[in-house]
Amino acid sequence: MQRSGTGQGSGATGAERADAQLGLVCTLAAFLLWGFNPFYFKAVVDVPPVEVLAHRVLWSVAMLLPVYLATRRPWPLRAAFGDRRIWTMLLASTAITVANWLIYIWSVVSDQLLQASLGYYITPLVNVAIGIAILREGLSRVQAIAVGLALVGVILQAIGLGAVPWIGIGIALTFGVYGLLRKQMGIGALDGTFIEMLLMLPGALAVLLWFEIVGSGALGSNGVAFDLLLMGAGPVTVIPLVLFVIGARRIRMIALGFCQYLTPSIYFLLSVFWYGEAFGLWQLASFAVIWIAIAIFTFDTVRRISRRAARSV
Repeated sequence: MQRSGTGQGSGATGAERADAQLGLVCTLAAFLLWGFNPFYFKAVVDVPPVEVLAHRVLWSVAMLLPVYLATRRPWPLRAAFGDRRIWTMLLASTAITVANWLIYIWSVVSDQLLQASLGYYITPLVNVAIGIAILREGLSRVQAIAVGLALVGVILQAIGLGAVPWIGIGIALTFGVYGLLRKQMGIGALDGTFIEMLLMLPGALAVLLWFEIVGSGALGSNGVAFDLLLMGAGPVTVIPLVLFVIGARRIRMIALGFCQYLTPSIYFLLSVFWYGEAFGLWQLASFAVIWIAIAIFTFDTVRRISRRAARSV
């Protein structure tokens, strides 16, 4: 029986193909925007990362709130109302998001974007390791090889740096655990993110108030243009997220898997060729091993999906 619904395959209608094409365009746009957002954080490099994070939360909420009101989307807090388990996971995912964002912002402003690239490259393999350790999922021989090679890549990176690449590891672990929590919540990407933003908002307002009290707040002290730049943290955060939500629903997981490597690839190119971060033989060996691991992992994923598709025909 011919499958449809994703715009793929000869049985897809014109509308389904158009929907799939829209999904691909939106998904690629989201990962491209995420890939080039270091330019934004470099532009506010003189602002402390925790203050940048606070502005990111404030202006994201300010941007998302009208979206919910204008589209009359169901208020997302209703999905978690009265469910202690979901609230516990939301609080945990919010704390992990804060940690992930701070680590990422620090990687950019401290000229360590290459480590962020490392972190996002190995995140899918960390997800596999988390699935094995926590969800007791099975591990194929090919997946074991890929995870093992990723570990070798991290070790080579540590040798080259002369220290543990905590930024890359921190990004991968926080993103991996975050994905696990969100998978178990059953709340949509946009709704879950908006709830997390609302939970962060009191802390963000307190941070901004503190900076204003001590007289070092960036808002209002560097001219209107810089104030608008700080407010741009909202669009920088929300626009790619909305595009991702639109796109991810319309394309197959295999396409989504390929697209997710676009962002760390851009980080890699920017860090080495634009920002001139140190990139020696150890770093080259590290990334070479990780790229091989990703190729093996991707090949195995494609093979498994193809087999499942063939069995369902």
